[in-house]
This record gives sequence, structure tokens and C-alpha cells, in this order.
Amino acid sequence: MEKRRGQRLDALGVSAFCESMAMMIQSGIQPDEAVALLRQSEGKGGALEDALAAMQAELDLGHGLAEAMKTCGAFPDYAVNMIAAGEESGRLEAVLFRLSKYYLNEETMGDKLRSAITYPAVMLAMIMVLPAFTQVYERVTGSLAVSSYGYISWAYGFCWVALGVMLLLAMVLVTGRVMWKSRHRAALENLLQKLPLCGDILRELGLYRFMGAFVTYLSSGAVQDVAMEESIKMAGCRPVEEKLLRCMAHLRAGHSFAHAAYDEGLFEPVYGRILLAGERSGRTETVLWRLTDLLEEHCTTLTDRLVGIVDPLLSGVLLLTVGVSLLSVMLPLLGIMNSIG
Repeated sequence: MEKRRGQRLDALGVSAFCESMAMMIQSGIQPDEAVALLRQSEGKGGALEDALAAMQAELDLGHGLAEAMKTCGAFPDYAVNMIAAGEESGRLEAVLFRLSKYYLNEETMGDKLRSAITYPAVMLAMIMVLPAFTQVYERVTGSLAVSSYGYISWAYGFCWVALGVMLLLAMVLVTGRVMWKSRHRAALENLLQKLPLCGDILRELGLYRFMGAFVTYLSSGAVQDVAMEESIKMAGCRPVEEKLLRCMAHLRAGHSFAHAAYDEGLFEPVYGRILLAGERSGRTETVLWRLTDLLEEHCTTLTDRLVGIVDPLLSGVLLLTVGVSLLSVMLPLLGIMNSIG
């Protein structure tokens, strides 16, 4: 059936949907009944309401949850594929909870990066009151260009430059977000891969997405070759996909995933050794779930580190700009008051 082109849900909407579905399925409610209950409780219109209506129609026809989500066209492909794997493996509830956390973290990371740039830009816009002081001083002391207070104009220009830099960064962030969701995503990834910390985040995130799918497929009883072939499609990061394809060649040569991952350096050495030990003890699946959780934590840590670099840097520019602005306003005012006194 052709996919309906509904409005796409944002990360927060996907997270809320997955969490609600997971809690109802945990309570013993079937997916079709859960969607119907969500639709009744929503009742506010919008993208989620349209998606729920389209999904309910598909579920009433006997289709699975993943097929219904794919048909309505409101959910990311990664979420649809993961839920399909969860339905096949009988771990739908666990997959829904994991997806809810994944998309909530994605929204939180985006909010941190946006606020790191937006807040200084707004603060800079608020201090653009220098023209008012400039006009006052011009009436009192004459033209600022030839007076001892002419550096007010320089401070005003500095504020405009700083504000322009902030707004440019904000535009870059918005443009990057649009490109990330379009067919230009590959070009954006290639650019970000060249930035040290951004490249690390993309690689860890791609590996996390792969691992979440891989271990879910294994739980469904799929053999490693098939599970890996399907999971590589979900990585969404070219360097990670290239490593995984080399690991796939090892699997086809008769090696296990643990040995292939260790030989290709897919994980950090300590994690590779843990995976080898888990394979020898017959606890591969348990170790893979643990590695997936560790990768998720590492992605969050790297993003916090990026925000920790960007935020103080922009705050420093803001502090310097505010300081120069205040000095440029207060010093002439003090001079005028002293001359009057």
C-alpha cells in the first residue's frame, strides 16, 4: 500500500507516542486498542492526531504496528524499522521504551545546542540600546565622531558584529537541521565528519543505532549474518557503515561477530574484549545489550561536552560585548556628571 504523506512528527512527539504505547502494551493492551485509546485522549488535532487516525485504519485492517506507522508517513524510518524488529522478536514493549528514550535524548541534545546559541543572541539584541545613548551624548557634547566619546560608535559596531556572529551560528544550526532531514544529509555528514567532536558524536550515534537494531534482531532468533545485514541499514553514518561492511565480510568467512568487531576495531578495545568474553561464556546477547546502553551514555556525554565548549565560548563573547557596551555608556556619563558638578 502506498504510504500516506502526513506531517512528520518531531522527536518529542515520537518519544511521547512510543512511551505511551509501551506503557499500555506493558499493561496488556493490544496495539490496535492502544492506538484507539491514544486517539481518544488526544482529541486536539495536529500531526499526532492525523497519524493516529491513519494508523487506526491500518490496524483495523489487520496490519501490524510497524506497517501502520510506515503507511501514515509521520514517523522516522529508524523508529518504524526498530518496531518491526520488536514485533518480530516479541520484544515490542522493550523496543518502544528504548525508542522513547532515544528520541527524548535527541530532542534534549537539540535543545541544548539551540539554547547555547539563542540565549547569547537574544541578550546581545537587548543591549542594542546604544543608539539612544549616542543621541543623548551628541546633544550634550556635539558630534561623537569628533568628541572624546567617539569610542561609543566603536562599541556599537562591535555589538553589531557580535550579534551578527550569533545570528549566523543560529542560521547555520537551523540550516543544518533542515539538511539533516532532507536528501542533502549525506553532504552534511561528510562536512561534520571533518570536525573532531562532531565526527565522534556521529560515529557513536551511528554505532548505537546499529547496535540497538542488531541485538533486537538477534533476540528474534535471526542468525548473525541476517541480523547484521538488516541493522547496517539503520546506522546512518558512512564511516560506521564501512566498518560494519568489513565486519560483515568476516562473518561470511565464518568468524563470529565478536571476533569481527574486535579485529576491525568497531568498539573501544576494552569493550571488544568484554564482547569476546561474553561470547566465550555464552552471554553474547546480554553483553550486546549492555554495550548498547554504554554507547547511549557515551553519545550523551559527547554531546554535553560539545555544548560545554560552545556555551562558555559564546558566553565569553557575550560577556566581553556587554562589558565594552557598559563601559562605553557609563564612562561618558561619568565625565558629563563631573563636568556638571
